[in-house]
Amino acid sequence: MTIFQVMNVIKLSNLIAPSFYSVHNDIKKGLHTHYWLNGGRGSTKSSFVSIEIILGMMKDRKANCVALRKVGFNLKDSVYEQLLWAASVLGVEQYWASKLSPLELVYIPTGQKILFRGADKPKKIKSTKFRNGYCKYIWYEELDEFNGMEEIRIINQSLMRGGESFRVFYSYNPPKSQRNWVNKESAAFYKNRLIHHSTYLTVPEKWLGEQFFIEANELKRNNPQAYQHEYLGEVTGTGGEVFTNLVLRKITDEEIAAFDRISRGLDWGFAVDPLHYTVNHYDSRKKELYIFYEIHKTGLSNRKAAELIKAENKGNKIVICDSAEPKSISELNDYGIRVIGAKKGPDSVEYGIKWLQDLRRIVIDPQRCPNTAKEFNSYELERDREGNFIPNFPDKDNHSIDAVRYSREFEMRRAKVR
Repeated sequence: MTIFQVMNVIKLSNLIAPSFYSVHNDIKKGLHTHYWLNGGRGSTKSSFVSIEIILGMMKDRKANCVALRKVGFNLKDSVYEQLLWAASVLGVEQYWASKLSPLELVYIPTGQKILFRGADKPKKIKSTKFRNGYCKYIWYEELDEFNGMEEIRIINQSLMRGGESFRVFYSYNPPKSQRNWVNKESAAFYKNRLIHHSTYLTVPEKWLGEQFFIEANELKRNNPQAYQHEYLGEVTGTGGEVFTNLVLRKITDEEIAAFDRISRGLDWGFAVDPLHYTVNHYDSRKKELYIFYEIHKTGLSNRKAAELIKAENKGNKIVICDSAEPKSISELNDYGIRVIGAKKGPDSVEYGIKWLQDLRRIVIDPQRCPNTAKEFNSYELERDREGNFIPNFPDKDNHSIDAVRYSREFEMRRAKVR
């Protein structure tokens, strides 16, 4: 049976939940390479991925796939069974041969393969080869089980070779803590990445069964926070989040054109720490801060930093920076940037962060300011050996936060006087 015959026999809308229609069309048009699919229990994200892989491989004779879990032992009862299910509901299981040792699925008409690998045995991943075609599809199931983006990049570099077009799927339930690497990475914007969130609420009830909805509603009544995390796939936090007033969204050009209380701040970089420059608008009436521009780079000389700042700050407005480096302040002034040091004070860090916490909203554009979004979103209190939160704000991964504090020092001091 060809892919066209399959599509004529079965309606894809009967197998894919409505929330995934736009993702399916995006994949069909080849608009992205990396698809980050997160959501709560019963959102059918894994079912969607398995259908896309089976259909995609039957359509492209050169396409092969590697499906991964962090631990190889978990492959058989998860991605393997899920892909067998997809072949079955599509009515093409007779064209797929299943093997258990080694674990693989073979598309009989062409010999294309789906291989299954655990990241606990990286040598097996590195030595993956296909007799016909290339590894077009990669699927990371339960992404949060992996050790981080470095591990993911190494695997991708091993598998994404020799082909013209790739589709990499990352399916996961968001961990509770915003500091988890998966949630940090989800806050970053890349042109070649689509991030999609789904819940069971868009899935036909008959797909999941009545009991599923009974259990979900019972948890919603008895433990709303657990319901939000488990069923809605929300990052509910561990209780140590510093900023609970964040809104990550696109800030339009029209909004920026109307901003009239813009300030600029600068946190100096070191050998390994990035220099961070921020531009933001503050609405004092609504107590809302809008962060819409950043420069975030390591190994940046003061001369180069001045060039980048001039390109944005065409009116040469004042930039408030960390006063701990008078030499750098003097140097930037020599380059034509009007830089002044923040007055700070013994409690300025704590007071500045609390001032930010008290705002009604901190709106950050994750596309314009990916590093700012990541740092604010993942900034949490640390724990001691007993697991209790340490009351002091951590002094790391906070370059954008410091720059924003400096930029709004005037408002902070005025609020303190009151």
